[in-house]
Amino acid sequence: MLCAASLAFAGEAHAAGGAYVTDAADVGEIGNCKVESWASFANNQDFIGVANPSCVVDLGRAVEFSSQFARVRQDDEWNTLVAPKFKTNLIPTAIGKWGVSIEGGAVYDANANDLAGLFVTVPATMRLSNVMRINVNAGWLWDRLGDVHYATYAAGIDWRTPDNVWTLTAEIFGVVGDADSVSGKQPRFQVGMRWRPVDRFSMDLIYGRNIAGENANWITVGTSIRFPAEGKSGGE
Repeated sequence: MLCAASLAFAGEAHAAGGAYVTDAADVGEIGNCKVESWASFANNQDFIGVANPSCVVDLGRAVEFSSQFARVRQDDEWNTLVAPKFKTNLIPTAIGKWGVSIEGGAVYDANANDLAGLFVTVPATMRLSNVMRINVNAGWLWDRLGDVHYATYAAGIDWRTPDNVWTLTAEIFGVVGDADSVSGKQPRFQVGMRWRPVDRFSMDLIYGRNIAGENANWITVGTSIRFPAEGKSGGE
């Protein structure tokens, strides 16, 4: 079903790294904002287009608020989803130590004109060095319209060049629960390269397999534009 597949994707695709699903535990500096966007094309003609603006605000602690706007086509059916989200860091990341955050949000289904679901995720990050880190996510996703609960998982590794111009990312992710199809229960995979010629702008080229619960190959092209707080760098 389109709704369940779209909801699962929206509930997972909330990564700090744009189109990558596995989130890091880091939260940017207060005042930092960015606009991430990406388009994913499958060999079975499915499509996902996303715009995801976000800002970090001071609520006694740094809290990132974002809202993902997604246009999804599956089996020639179209749907529009809106997924607002918050994220805050609980344990800072450091080399050789795990950092932890918590994030959560909701998914609104425009086709159904209703709240489609809720999600909560706990991202954990260990920095192996200044240029390599491991991210692990565990979470819960509720498909309210179908009244189905899913456990969500994701794990990925990032390696970047010392000048932060190129970053290689590989990840595996998925849902555990009463998925609509066999492929919906199978792990999903992405690997891609990020090019960051200047601090405020980056581009991604990603290959994915089964990323929306369908046995299909995907190509994703994404961009990120950062608006750092005055006197601060753009962050990751």
